Amino acid sequence: MKVEVKVIPNAKKRALNRDGAGITVRLTSQPLEGRANDELIRYLSDLLKVRKSGIKIVRGEKDRRKVVEIPMDEEEFNVVLESVDGKQ
Repeated sequence: MKVEVKVIPNAKKRALNRDGAGITVRLTSQPLEGRANDELIRYLSDLLKVRKSGIKIVRGEKDRRKVVEIPMDEEEFNVVLESVDGKQ
């Protein structure tokens, strides 16, 4: 499935929140030399329990608004997001 992601780099701590149809992800890395993109993929991989190689940035590699492809269906994704929202 493809998900719209708004990335906020250089945050004090990592966080993930729902944002309408997409998600907002706060990352601690700076947006230099692809560091924030790498952290985004690692963070989503850890949260969603999927392989890093399965997560791809489809659009917006150099933009704060990205489209990310994740190897899971929408129902599974929503269940995981609900559990993450409860922890934060």
